[in-house]
Amino acid sequence: MTQSLKHSINAQRALLNDLLSKKLSATTRKILPLLSEREQLDNHLRSFFQNLDHCKYIYVLNENGVQISSTINRYGADEEQIGRDRSKRPYMQHIDDCYTDFNLSEAYISRNKKRPSVTAIQTIHNESKDCVGYLGVDFDLRELPHSDVIYEEPRQWRQIKGDPAIRQGVFLQQRIDSLMDKNLDNVMSVHESLILDQGVHHIQMHFSSSRSTIWHVDDPYVYRLLTMEELSDTNICLAYPQRSYFKRAIIPAKNINKILSLFKTLRFADDTIYLRSASLNIVNGKVGLNFSCDGTHYLEHDEFLAKGIDFWFGGEAFPQAVITAKNEDIDHMHLDTIIEKLAGEGCMKVNKLLYAIEKGEIPEILTGNSATEREYIYNELKSVMDVYEGGVCSL
Repeated sequence: MTQSLKHSINAQRALLNDLLSKKLSATTRKILPLLSEREQLDNHLRSFFQNLDHCKYIYVLNENGVQISSTINRYGADEEQIGRDRSKRPYMQHIDDCYTDFNLSEAYISRNKKRPSVTAIQTIHNESKDCVGYLGVDFDLRELPHSDVIYEEPRQWRQIKGDPAIRQGVFLQQRIDSLMDKNLDNVMSVHESLILDQGVHHIQMHFSSSRSTIWHVDDPYVYRLLTMEELSDTNICLAYPQRSYFKRAIIPAKNINKILSLFKTLRFADDTIYLRSASLNIVNGKVGLNFSCDGTHYLEHDEFLAKGIDFWFGGEAFPQAVITAKNEDIDHMHLDTIIEKLAGEGCMKVNKLLYAIEKGEIPEILTGNSATEREYIYNELKSVMDVYEGGVCSL
């Protein structure tokens, strides 16, 4: 989970914590004398709904987490829950700390309704400040007040691994020209026009299956599917009203053609690891790339353009490997030079070389090295790739 998402969740929890702790603290004072009188306790719990607008269920537990009241809702009482041991439920994990007056659980899936829920637990103390029980209040997340602040997607580069089965067989496949590939220049021109002049703010191009999905600013909640039959006809642009470049766009209009051109380059640059689909959103400025190995990258448009093709196929794709001597009888300086040169070949070539070694093959470039030297080179290149395991280069 990203730090910004955690921050958004924590902010909402702080709001709920402040709202609920004050209300529950005031209600537990009247519960203490009723703990041994279940019927009176149930009747008293019913009155809580007047002050707890959003709650779903209310109940009381003893000091061991066993329910001693009925489960009260707005419509009545469920006596079948009496005697239920709730001590192992997620919201009771603080039970060993009887000095915790209030605890708001992490969100969990409710056992009965299978809904995302949270439970507030207020500790009940006697006059000697000993823990004698707990007041539990369940809330359905749908019914709780919210800060109305929408989570903002982080701007840093994100890489998500795909299907392991596809990754394992990636070097056994080869790109086959699709209908879109054969007409890609025209298809790119159509997409550029749709974005710049026809009000399309988000596109997703599926090169291998020859289709595109687009979203229009006039109707942003609905996507439209364009097959190759439609994309090959330039008249498709007449199906959408003319719109000036969207005011909320953060990508300069002059960069749209550059981004689409780089999509094309990544599609054709290698027949084994190639671009399978790509997306572009001019409002949040994000580029999405899905490769034949099923690895997916999301990055800012300006970073995508700044990296250029050299990043993916050679140049400055890798930092210099941090070398740790493993065998004193090999020339580390010489091997480090080889490693640095191989790393400069780019992510895809390094992955191919590692895959060949893992199959027991000896890559032509390493035929002059001993088994010990090849093992050293393999381990160091693998460590470089591990740096990017959750980052930018593990295609």
